[in-house]
Amino acid sequence: MSDNVFKNQPSLRALLKAGKPVLGSWLQASSPCIAEIFANAGYRWMGLDVEHTSASYELVESVARAAYGRGADLLVRVSQADQIEIRRCLDCGAQGVIVPYIESAEQAQKAVAAAKYPPVGVRGFAFMRGNNWGVDFDEYAAKANEETLVIGMIESKKGVDNIDEILAVEGLDGVFIGPYDMSGSYGVPGQTQHALVKEAIAKVLAACKKAGKAPGQHIVRSKPEQIQAALEQGFTFICLDGDIIFLDQVSRATLQTAKEVIAKF
Repeated sequence: MSDNVFKNQPSLRALLKAGKPVLGSWLQASSPCIAEIFANAGYRWMGLDVEHTSASYELVESVARAAYGRGADLLVRVSQADQIEIRRCLDCGAQGVIVPYIESAEQAQKAVAAAKYPPVGVRGFAFMRGNNWGVDFDEYAAKANEETLVIGMIESKKGVDNIDEILAVEGLDGVFIGPYDMSGSYGVPGQTQHALVKEAIAKVLAACKKAGKAPGQHIVRSKPEQIQAALEQGFTFICLDGDIIFLDQVSRATLQTAKEVIAKF
């Protein structure tokens, strides 16, 4: 049987279509162990970052294997809307892709086509890990187009300007805002709370609501009030921090606690 996407639980794509908030986190430390920990903790999805790390296809497969049967979908943030890269990540066992720097409907169409089998797209059929090395070929092939998630990242002014056309692409399930790249695109690098960035985000949110597509946000060093604000704004595809952020926060806090105890001796 194929990975979690075809189990009895509602698929991640179905949850987002229904407007249900789903919580996930980034995997950037290249560790299948962390994927197991995240899945066991109850995250509904994990985003393996292949764009900004040294992650290989072998790692994608190892992380997919670690997450298998644990109730968390593996999404891969690929480096670009590349047909072969997207195909290989899905064949390795990912349940979907997050595609960076989408600025036009044509780019979104290319990403969707790469992730979907004919006649919808151009993904190649094969015996591979995603269909249990061919054992579940028929079932996987029948359900993959309906279950595979495709999220585009909106990270530039051009992407915001073209958001309505991008969201009109059939098969694109939603968009994930890249606030740091977006701030740079608007000439205010790093100022993610700048009025220009906030206005751009509001435009993306409004377009998602109109198109019935899921809006996503990365909440960094997340606090309850940030999560509440994201939900109130209408975000449903929510990423909480990431493995490297969690490790940094906990290691610093634990060390500081130990130092305070030692200081009392």
